[in-house]
Amino acid sequence: MKNVGRLDAGVRIALGIALLALAAAVNGRPFLSIAAALGALLIVGTGLTRFCPLYTTLGLSTGAKPRSA
Repeated sequence: MKNVGRLDAGVRIALGIALLALAAAVNGRPFLSIAAALGALLIVGTGLTRFCPLYTTLGLSTGAKPRSA
């Protein structure tokens, strides 16, 4: 079940890539670097799979609504 729309997924992937770049840039601060990298992987993962567990919990969806027959 997809609950993340295409635009939302694209923004998540772009944000995740930017956060990975930040993680690489702050490699002198290991805790911050690891936290940024883990956050980036989570964001990119939800963008690629187009499924967000938090959206499910909150009953939200940015995906297309199912068509009525």
